[in-house]
Amino acid sequence: MPALPSPLLPGFHPDPSAVLVDGVHYVVTSTFEYLPGLPIYSSHDLITWEHIGNVATRPEQLGIEDTASGLGVWAPTLRHHDGRFHLIVIVTGSPRGCVVFTAEDAAGPWDDGVTIDGIEGIDPDLAWDDDGNAYVTYSAFVVTGPDAGTHHGIRQVRVDLTAGKILGEPRQLWSGTGRQFPEAPHVFRRGEHWYLMIAEGGTERGHAVSIARGPAITGPFEGAPANPILTAAGFGGPIQCVGHADLVAGSDVMILLGVRPLGRTAAFSPLGRETFATTVTWHDGWPEVAPLPAPRAVPVEEHFDFADPAALDDPGWLAVGRPPAQVASLTETPGRLTLHGIAGGLRASRPAFLGRRQRQLSSTFTAMLDASRGAGGLGCRYDETFHVTVEARGTTVTATARVADLEQSWTASVPPGEVELRIETVVPEPGGDGADRIRLIAGDVCLAELDGRYWSCETAASFTGRVTGVYAAEGTVTVSRFTYSGGPA
Repeated sequence: MPALPSPLLPGFHPDPSAVLVDGVHYVVTSTFEYLPGLPIYSSHDLITWEHIGNVATRPEQLGIEDTASGLGVWAPTLRHHDGRFHLIVIVTGSPRGCVVFTAEDAAGPWDDGVTIDGIEGIDPDLAWDDDGNAYVTYSAFVVTGPDAGTHHGIRQVRVDLTAGKILGEPRQLWSGTGRQFPEAPHVFRRGEHWYLMIAEGGTERGHAVSIARGPAITGPFEGAPANPILTAAGFGGPIQCVGHADLVAGSDVMILLGVRPLGRTAAFSPLGRETFATTVTWHDGWPEVAPLPAPRAVPVEEHFDFADPAALDDPGWLAVGRPPAQVASLTETPGRLTLHGIAGGLRASRPAFLGRRQRQLSSTFTAMLDASRGAGGLGCRYDETFHVTVEARGTTVTATARVADLEQSWTASVPPGEVELRIETVVPEPGGDGADRIRLIAGDVCLAELDGRYWSCETAASFTGRVTGVYAAEGTVTVSRFTYSGGPA
């Protein structure tokens, strides 16, 4: 097999799940508070990947309009059965709960989904036994209510997917080796055995993958003698926090999440949790996981001219809690993208913001923006309390860095009319204590250069990653062009 890309899906792509159908691999990842939700990627060779669509393109599919940042779409599982794709996910903080979406084509359109009542937890898996009975296996972690934070291990229940109900009481399954947070279960059959693979140890530095096997989809399951079969805990290396893995129908490729930390102590991961892959060999009925390939980021160049009426058709655009079409218009101001301000800018929980994932550690985002009728700019968002912006208001440009309750700003004057705003990230020479350097630039003036450690997943305590794009904080803002270049780091 040719060397796998590393990362397989760079940038904010956590909790991957994969399926192989008619020689094509498909992968989906979590999206939390962003819409569209649940991106679908496809590949014929595991090397070249295409973002072919998103499962949730309509607000009613997820019901996350008022969901807090960090909640929403957690850890889906993608499967194929009886000629249809199935995606199961528990939408936290939403009345939708545990939902199963289906589609004939992974690129969509996907249906509105069926809620399965009676499942309380996260990270659901969907599998069918030899008789066609459907089972949901999940991590019984309580997210909301008076018992929030309580963990009841891995559970499983037979379900009626058409009626949206459980058939009996959930039962306990093997829940790992005793490490904290048993989660991300996946059940599959290989040969004579059924396997239950889970993550444990937490999604931070103690993350690990463990596996058990048994005679039936319901178990009983016995843990592998070499558990955990994968972890970076206690080992040096450029990829850490590895876990939350999936195997494609018991295949020889494992898809998983990990981070690429920077700094002398390898303590800060600017891009958050990304999707990686490695190979698996089988010995005596147990998987042996190969070391992850060293990171080899591929350069990328993206140019969006908003005079093009198809500029927003690319499935990689993201907005917070709303579809991009509800945030920005290509028809209101011919030839330009138009946004209407929401007070607070990126401080708002639902900002007028349209962005894209930062996918390389070295990157440049550029926007040609006119704020003569309002205020807005270019921002890099982890959430409403961790972000950086460079904002135009008339002939004044202000760069702002926000870290929780702390905020600092720098200002400069620019000529009236359209202004070029840039956010650059640069990987420093090895040996520094921080992470990358973030530069906030207007025209040819660098207003601020910042230590990126404060906008990393470890500091922001966010499950997402950096998303950079244009926003409006007041009045009307228009944008003629948006570009992203990244790599090779």
